[in-house]
Amino acid sequence: TDDMRDAPSIDIARSLVAAGANVRAYDPVAMEVARTILPEVTLLPDAYTLAEGCDALVIVTEWNEFKQLDLERIHSLVRQPIIFDGRNIYNEEILHELGFQYHGVGRGYNGSKLTVEVESFRVEI
Repeated sequence: TDDMRDAPSIDIARSLVAAGANVRAYDPVAMEVARTILPEVTLLPDAYTLAEGCDALVIVTEWNEFKQLDLERIHSLVRQPIIFDGRNIYNEEILHELGFQYHGVGRGYNGSKLTVEVESFRVEI
């Protein structure tokens, strides 16, 4: 559905933009709705275009299209192979084998702080 009223992607995108990040997004269903709700976010036509040059990918919806991505291709497109999986749609072991730094939300916490640094942006979680 294209109903984004309670979508976590809204708060995540706005928080990242407020922190100075350049946020790009793709949703196979809700692009027109997202365009009106998140005008500060660059919307792209597909997941592969979005991945080009990304410092990190954040998955916040479990559409089958995202479950079926060619992750080797995604790895070749991103600047830094970091995935935050808010829906736990990926197998952590497989992503590690492909060379991704993977963070599945709700999979436990090992007590260490997570820090992601890119050229001019730093996020600590």
